[in-house]
Amino acid sequence: MDPVIQNLVWFEKYRPKTIAECILPSTLKAELQGYVDQGSFPHLTLVGPSGTGKTTAAFALCEQLGFEYIIINGSLDGNIDTLRTKISQFAGTVSMSGARKVVIIDEADFLTNATQPALRRFMEEFAGNCGFVFTCNYPQRIMKEVRGRTTELDFRVVGPEKKEMALQFFKRVTEILDKEGVQYDKSAVAGLVAKLLPNYRKMLNDLQGAAARGPIDSEILVNVGDSEWNRLFALLKAKNFTEIRKWVGENSDLDSSTVFRRIYDELAPKLTPETMPVLILYIADYQFKAAWVADPEINLVAFFVEVMANVSFKD
Repeated sequence: MDPVIQNLVWFEKYRPKTIAECILPSTLKAELQGYVDQGSFPHLTLVGPSGTGKTTAAFALCEQLGFEYIIINGSLDGNIDTLRTKISQFAGTVSMSGARKVVIIDEADFLTNATQPALRRFMEEFAGNCGFVFTCNYPQRIMKEVRGRTTELDFRVVGPEKKEMALQFFKRVTEILDKEGVQYDKSAVAGLVAKLLPNYRKMLNDLQGAAARGPIDSEILVNVGDSEWNRLFALLKAKNFTEIRKWVGENSDLDSSTVFRRIYDELAPKLTPETMPVLILYIADYQFKAAWVADPEINLVAFFVEVMANVSFKD
């Protein structure tokens, strides 16, 4: 094997190349496969938590259809200058093969306010030659005039599909472990999959890190982010606002619903009986707000401020 490929992080090394290889909710997968079968797709907005396959699906669509594409990171290059230069130059020219072009904007929810109105005009101007695919965690950050020009696909995993996808993820990661010659305990890997579903990227990253230390056993379940959550709970108890704000920034890739659920399951029992209901009311309130606010990070910090001010921990 090429040493460059050999040393890749597993998530990139084993990234699916086709929609058929992607592990996705069945309805979503069928819709994406439909685009492959018909040979084209509209402007798309792919929505869902980190690590659920949005960018991989965008790559697979373009690769399978033979479309020429570029990828722009919205959080790093989401300014108006990128639009006027890199995107304009790419979208405004015909590909050598005559194939359709596609601009994939990853983390499009971090595009600047100046970029988005101009992007809307670009989508109209170059529609005959170039398509756009946006991936995002927080679609409400994208102006409705841009989102309205796309078909929105939801990558979140809910309900009974979780069990079926867990089985598929387990099969996939154990195949990778076997290819890499890693010794592992099946129950430990199954526990990891269940704990991290549907964040496939984090599954592979954690498994690769654990494999570098030796055989994978039940210790991996102890290390899966627990230290970060324990640090958060300690900071809340100490009412350390500065470090809480830093924690939110460092863990901005976490889906807000995951954060609220973890707090409901693990923080509530640490509180005094009279303030536990207060926490639950705050969770319900801020979880609802998270679906609508412009900046989920600020919303989460505000939630923690309420918690620090109004709940009491057991001794």
